[in-house]
Amino acid sequence: MAGKIGVVGAGTMGRGIAESCLAAGFDVVLLDSTLDLASKGYQGIEKSLDRGVQRGRITAEAKQEMLSRLSYSDNYDDLKDAGAILEAVYEDMEVKKDVLTKISAVAGKDVLIGSNTSSLSITGMSGSVDNPGRFMGIHFFNPVPVMKLVELIKGRDTTEATLDKARELCVKLGKIPVTVNESPGFVVNRLLCPMLNEAACLLMEGVASAEDIDTAMKLGANHPMGPLSLADLIGIDVLYAIMDTLHKGFGDDKYKPCPLLKQMIDKRHLGRKTGQGFFKY
Repeated sequence: MAGKIGVVGAGTMGRGIAESCLAAGFDVVLLDSTLDLASKGYQGIEKSLDRGVQRGRITAEAKQEMLSRLSYSDNYDDLKDAGAILEAVYEDMEVKKDVLTKISAVAGKDVLIGSNTSSLSITGMSGSVDNPGRFMGIHFFNPVPVMKLVELIKGRDTTEATLDKARELCVKLGKIPVTVNESPGFVVNRLLCPMLNEAACLLMEGVASAEDIDTAMKLGANHPMGPLSLADLIGIDVLYAIMDTLHKGFGDDKYKPCPLLKQMIDKRHLGRKTGQGFFKY
């Protein structure tokens, strides 16, 4: 696999994926729909590396060396020489299809293309990719530089060679991959998000305060983080999108998004990224 990785989407997940690729020694081009968004992604990575220096995890020299391998762009042509391209844009099928069409137009015919979707159909997206056998889901978890797991999701056309390339990439990034056959929500989010959704329902129904719901699960189930705090970290809009995908995919009302989530989205209370979710930040 070539030493350059393209990451499309300079938000929280894209920045985390790019930083992990830099830490593994890859050159990275971070691309978004505008140069301003891509620049903000670069700045976010720079701030994250600054924190690493302050906490003694990396040296100032290592930070500068990593940044020397990071570029940002709004031009898909800059992905032409990438050995793998990872899409990490907003969790919307049509948005992802549009981005994948653009990636496919510039990527080499055998280049690995992965989607960081948290719940959407890989097969549903694959029609936007020339040679769909080289396309699959490569789902990282937030915060990417810290979380070890990656779900590798095979679509209908994904080849074993593509799966092998994705496994190889994950190992180089210091991640632990698990292979998942396509199903709404895959493994982690199908199990996790209904619990977070139910926690929102408990709060909406006045069963307990947000603080007490989180304390109950931390101390009663030995969870490192309460479900509402975790929902804030993931993003209320992302949680809603995943639950909506599960609800539509299975047609079962046990996956119906909690109405409180929609109310919070309408108020732009999306969690940590906006400074307000179930808790203030």
